[in-house]
Parts: sequence; C-alpha cells; structure tokens
Amino acid sequence: MKIRHILACALLAALALPGRAQGYTIPVSDLESDFGARMSLSVDKKLSKGLHLEAYTEGRMSDNFSNLDRIDAGLGLTYKPGTIFKFGAGYTMIEKKSDAGNWKMRHRAWASASATLKAGDWRFQFKERLQLTHKEVNEIKHQTTPNSLTLKSRFKVSYKGLREWTPYGYLEVRNVFNDPACSVTWSTATQTFGDYTFLGYNHAYVNRLRGCIGTEYKLSKSHSLDFYLLTDYCYDKKTDTYSNGTYLRSISYERTLNTAICVGYKFSF
Repeated sequence: MKIRHILACALLAALALPGRAQGYTIPVSDLESDFGARMSLSVDKKLSKGLHLEAYTEGRMSDNFSNLDRIDAGLGLTYKPGTIFKFGAGYTMIEKKSDAGNWKMRHRAWASASATLKAGDWRFQFKERLQLTHKEVNEIKHQTTPNSLTLKSRFKVSYKGLREWTPYGYLEVRNVFNDPACSVTWSTATQTFGDYTFLGYNHAYVNRLRGCIGTEYKLSKSHSLDFYLLTDYCYDKKTDTYSNGTYLRSISYERTLNTAICVGYKFSF
C-alpha cells in the first residue's frame, strides 16, 4: 500500500492542470481502486541483424479479476543499429468494453525510440513512445477526443547478472496532448455554467503515472516468460455538454488507482 500512495502523491506533484474555470473550482473525484490481470503472447522474428518483426496479443481483466474488458492484437517492427539506440513502429487493434457492456474497436499507430546504457550487469533504458489512437465516438460533441495523441516516457532499470532471471523495474509518465478544451464562466447565483465556448482539442496534461516491478525468465534460447506487477495512477478530465454541444453541464477530474498482476510468454526465432 505504501508504494501505491507514493505513486499517487508523485503524480499529484507532477500535474500542471488548470484548477479553475472563471471562478469555478473543478472538482476532483474520490480515489477509486481496482485490481486486475493481464495475459500476453508474442512472437519475435529476426529478419536481419538488428531488424525484428513482432506479433503480439494481450487480454486484460478488471473489476477484481471478474471482467474481461480489453483485447489487443498488433504488429511491430523494431531496428537496433548499434548497442545503444533502438527504434520501432507498429499498429495495434484494440477491442475495449464500454461501461454499458458493449465492445468497441480502437485503432492505434505508434512509434518509439529508446537508448540503453550498460554498467556491468546493469541496464538503464530511456524510452519515448508516441501513440495516435482512433476510437468510435458516439458521445455528445466535444466530450471525447476521437483521435487521442499521447506520449509515454519511461525510465527502466534491469539486472542481467542472475543467469536465466532478469529482474527489472520502471517508472512511466503519460502525457495527453489533445483533450477537449473550453472557456466557461460560473454563476454563483444560479449555480450554472454560462458563456461556454469550445476551444478545440488542445488541452495537454499528465494523465497517468505507472510503476512496475517484474522479472523475465529465460526458459531456453527461444522461449521466455515475463512476470510483473503494474500500478497505474490515472487522472482524467471528464466533460459533459448538452446535446447540441453549446452548453456545459459539468466538468471534473476522475482519479483511479489500478493494480494488475501480469504474465507474458514470448517465442523468439
């Protein structure tokens, strides 16, 4: 529990979010917690020196391991020109269950760049991953971004001195660049919003901090397992407008703390 609280406090310190809207303090929800699981399979094919093609799929469970709410499948291509830098790009198809229980498809394109530094058996990696996610938006106008642009920045430390085992840990910050933005005033007399103006999809802020500890286990040259524990502290803006998209009903920030027990299998050849 202490680690979870530290992560939550760290993200609150890192956030640079607007707290008021013309005299109105934007409310922040109580922190909600959830436990889940992730299971993944991947195949890594070496095409040539430094060039790899990977296919992967993952299933995610939430609501205290009772609800399968997301399935991913994708392809990625990575290239490592030397011992330090590595570049990648790929596509992921995502089937995600909505709060109403309906499955909706999302399409994600991503590109990444990383640098790894070695110090004996220790590895220190800095990685940036830019993602563009297209999703079906049936909500009222200006409530949800149809093409979400995010950047994940990760610092990872791993140890290679235990033969088949490679323990690791990382911290990751996710920035969203294009949430809906608006200008609005608040009437204390009528307790309603007024002068609502949609300003476009340009609100940028930190909306997730992730902490992870885990270990990889090498079964053989081609087969490996990955066991890890994730904790995500999320801070998401929720906007509710009237059906014509010209009046604001409510605006708030939702906080969640999600923990997942994860296992993955990889076949490399």
